[in-house]
Amino acid sequence: MPSDRRPKRTHQKRGGRRGQGRSGGAGRARRDVRGDPARSRDVERPRAPRLDLVDPLVLEVHGLVHDQGWLADRALERVLRRERALFAAERRAVAEAVYGITRWQGQLDLLLGRPPSLALRYAAWLARFAGVPADDAARRLGVSPPALAPAVGPGADARLAAIPDPLDRLAAEASLPRWIAALFAETLGLEEAGALAAAMNARAPLTVRANALLGARDDLRARLAGEGVQAEPTRLSPWGLVLDGHANAFALRAFREGRFEIQDEGSQLIALACGARPGWTVVDACAGAGGKSLALAADMRNRGSLHALDTDADRLSEARRRARRAGVHNLRVRQIAPGPEADAQVQDLAGKADVVLVDAPCSGLGTLRRKPDARWRLAEGDPARFAATQRALVLRFAPLLRPGGRLVYATCSIGRTENDEIADLAVREASLRPAPLAPLLGAERLASAGAPADATRLRLYPHRHGTDGFFLAVLERPR
Repeated sequence: MPSDRRPKRTHQKRGGRRGQGRSGGAGRARRDVRGDPARSRDVERPRAPRLDLVDPLVLEVHGLVHDQGWLADRALERVLRRERALFAAERRAVAEAVYGITRWQGQLDLLLGRPPSLALRYAAWLARFAGVPADDAARRLGVSPPALAPAVGPGADARLAAIPDPLDRLAAEASLPRWIAALFAETLGLEEAGALAAAMNARAPLTVRANALLGARDDLRARLAGEGVQAEPTRLSPWGLVLDGHANAFALRAFREGRFEIQDEGSQLIALACGARPGWTVVDACAGAGGKSLALAADMRNRGSLHALDTDADRLSEARRRARRAGVHNLRVRQIAPGPEADAQVQDLAGKADVVLVDAPCSGLGTLRRKPDARWRLAEGDPARFAATQRALVLRFAPLLRPGGRLVYATCSIGRTENDEIADLAVREASLRPAPLAPLLGAERLASAGAPADATRLRLYPHRHGTDGFFLAVLERPR
């Protein structure tokens, strides 16, 4: 097994960062098609990518992902870091191709009719999705044009449309495993499931959260403009900006100064829903690399006690580094055990927390647009497997609440198993009760998200809200 093939995490955020990865950490999971995985030169004259360099690297990385099971972002980082002579446009071309092939390989393999070679699959992606003429794609990759024809000929779309079973057809058209297509349809209905699946195959925006400790969102927008980066305010989060998708955010002076973090707008709303205030005791129970912890610290104005807990020492070390860059001073990092022995390790916080955030490890089905390889890694039983962990975490951390304290339960998944069923369990087994979201998010913001005025839970979807797929529920301990 390659050293960079990592097992699924069970007691911290799965696969890393859920915002721009998961919570938008400054580490490897955020280095996608908009950034530069090697963080080398990104300020240069526009020039056409050298395809004789790009194509072999795409095949190498795709081979690591498809044949050896590497995570796509890790494989890209490893290979592109080695290739220091590449221009930024070439790095982006490699990343876009790798993610594109991975995203569409289910459909491509179905149309090609047999397990294809990596070169044939790459050529088919170029011709079908990247606008490269089929003959040119075949010549570039050294494959036979007749072998390519089933995926790019005039009958390809008709073959997909003719699939009789609606779920089979959705799975094929969206290049999803059938069980994921079925889960989307069960959650939203078949027609809207198609819109969700299409959004999961679109490029995700590059969204950042302004660090309120160092300035307001408008101030950050002006500073970014001074660095030549255009940014627009997010629709729902009061802290967010959507950047020009070609910006190398990590190279910006504003990033180095800690003035923003890359974080999906949905992740920002989860932090906002905590309603953390200066002087409070706040627990981020599954903190990972600290993306939401930093947002909570800013809401607390650096006053009070903010406890970031996780089982992964490396990710907590990253949280410390990010906190230093962001000017966060009230963060207290604590590694805890992954099992029941953690109960004793957090006993000193029992009954003291004003807010507990359980941003639980999950299947990550809401982040498929950022992690296209996850659709092929996940198994149908994974949501139920994660739900068992989520139940244990809610029951472990609910006792930390003081009377009247608030627990925010969140995932970046889709479907009842990891979401509503766990929130219902918290009411039954942890003696919590649902609490309204409107006082935390604001009635206008809640209405803009399409939620009723008395909502205690919020579901976010890429096709509706432009965010990753998220669920959050607010509960409180009775006084």
